[in-house]
Amino acid sequence: MAQKVIKIGTRDSELALWQAHTVQNKLHQLGYKTEIIAVKSTGDLILDKPLYELGITGIFTKTLDVAMLKGEVDIAVHSMKDVPTALPIGIVQAAVLERANTLDILVHKGNLDFLEADGTIASGSLRRKAQWLNKFPTHKVEDLRGNVNTRMQKLNDNNWNGAIFAAAGLERINLKPDTFLNLDWMIPAPAQGAMVVVAMENDEYAKDAVAKLNNKEAEICTFIERQFLRTLEGGCTAPIGALAVKNGNQLDFEGVLFSLDGKEKHSIKKSCNFDSCLDFGQQCAEELLKNGARSLMENLRSELKVK
Repeated sequence: MAQKVIKIGTRDSELALWQAHTVQNKLHQLGYKTEIIAVKSTGDLILDKPLYELGITGIFTKTLDVAMLKGEVDIAVHSMKDVPTALPIGIVQAAVLERANTLDILVHKGNLDFLEADGTIASGSLRRKAQWLNKFPTHKVEDLRGNVNTRMQKLNDNNWNGAIFAAAGLERINLKPDTFLNLDWMIPAPAQGAMVVVAMENDEYAKDAVAKLNNKEAEICTFIERQFLRTLEGGCTAPIGALAVKNGNQLDFEGVLFSLDGKEKHSIKKSCNFDSCLDFGQQCAEELLKNGARSLMENLRSELKVK
């Protein structure tokens, strides 16, 4: 085997580095040589504005995209839910790793009485905020930005009742506390809990190496969820949730779209044969749009200025 060193690009947060090291270890086990190169993303640098106000899709991936296109790194490892559904020209999806926990969780301060009364929780995600307000319309949701360590610290420093996190991120770096509540009623972000590795389209060596890490079930389920997102044209910020799960030979799908205040909800729940579900995400999104979601999507685009 020709021993080219595969340069792995990653954000420099603890979670991102954990993900990059996971890919590095798997490639080492297959006999490949690698080097990790960490960069700080714009999304990590600008913490005083809500994500949607920054008006950039892929704010956590753009810096690594540029590094790849300049030849500074060969592959990049991302939390798949942060990756725009359209990759830059010249960059391709090379592998989706086996998926972790897809749930959102509420990290709270040991007392859940506020769920029956007025409360304040924190999240920087419009999807989480809308679903929370849909279920708890009298609550307040504060904006919360930063990597998981920063967000956990902010939760401790503020008098909020709790904050919403992706279970997978906290589990990966052993930050998940005892005081958490599984939000099994909340539909996760498309591809939540999945890690994706991207490579340059013309780099056959890196693509061949990374392809060996691909998990077919995770690849198909995340493809359908992201197809649903792309068909709704949600960008990375609109309040859209989607979850596809393999159940024997069947694929079960649930997708949701909310208004920003959580008052308006459009949802769809359908199943198809796992081996013949290539356009299923698109079909579900089109059905949702046909059944009244189109005007909400248009309102959201003007509210969020999604071009």
